[in-house]
Amino acid sequence: MAGTSLSRFYKQIKRHPGLIPMIGFIGLGMGSAALYLLRLALRSPDVCWDRKNNPEPWNRLSPNDQYKFLAVSTDYKKLKKDRPDF
Repeated sequence: MAGTSLSRFYKQIKRHPGLIPMIGFIGLGMGSAALYLLRLALRSPDVCWDRKNNPEPWNRLSPNDQYKFLAVSTDYKKLKKDRPDF
């Protein structure tokens, strides 16, 4: 069953070659979205995977840690610590 649908897919691409860029861009968008979600799940301080050893990971961030994907106007290397230790 999977072989027949795959062969039909290739026949459609051969008949309509304009579908190739659209399929490529859709695949690129889906891959980018999956990688971004993976980055959010692994690098964000809002996500806690290990509650036993590190129940509040956001308290261990220093002011120099950049956890945002894009920081337009903030230089994290020059920030000073302005909060108490818990």
